[in-house]
Amino acid sequence: MPEKQQAEESPTRQQRSEEKPRRRQARGERRIAQLLEAAASVFCQSGYTAASTNAIAREAGVSPGTLYQFFPNKEAIAVGLGDQLLEHWARSHGQALTPENIGLPLDRMLDAVLDPLIAFNVVNPAFAVLMHGPDIPGPIAEEIGSVHCALLARVEEMIATRVPDLPPGERARTANMTLHLFKAGLTLIMSHEGAERDAYVAELKTVMHRYLEPILGDEHPVGH
Repeated sequence: MPEKQQAEESPTRQQRSEEKPRRRQARGERRIAQLLEAAASVFCQSGYTAASTNAIAREAGVSPGTLYQFFPNKEAIAVGLGDQLLEHWARSHGQALTPENIGLPLDRMLDAVLDPLIAFNVVNPAFAVLMHGPDIPGPIAEEIGSVHCALLARVEEMIATRVPDLPPGERARTANMTLHLFKAGLTLIMSHEGAERDAYVAELKTVMHRYLEPILGDEHPVGH
């Protein structure tokens, strides 16, 4: 074969050899996404403890052997799903607890903060199963603890911005109570649908407004 022809064909062979691993990687990523979606559905239906790898494989429409190519056991699936949901949660949390929202009147601030967080949980019901279940795997429990601490610190920062003179102890209690009110209200919201769910969202905002208004005030904070 002439040297010129070899030079022209060599890159093509190289490109083909590089494309195969990329295609395999893309197929693997799609399969992982498929399995995690199936796991989310099974965990919501059965809870984490009662769920099985066979049920997840069946929900995904694959064999148990295919599932084990990607995840060695149920805990690994739960950890993978938890990581994915926590990443999405972090984005929702970032959208909700922004400096711009802190400067809004209290009723509008509650809308701006609560709506994206509630919407995330409604779209991802498996989040509540994994985040608040009594039997979640250790790695997820550790991540949840970190998320809770970060969220609590951010709420404290928002309170400090609106009421700079509030004593640290009272600020910490207010942040902790606010977070627990949200979690309690979210449980009710997630257990209802349609108009009844909307009514519980409105009730949660009413409760939080009545609790926070004497502390934070109802208008723009100073400096905004």
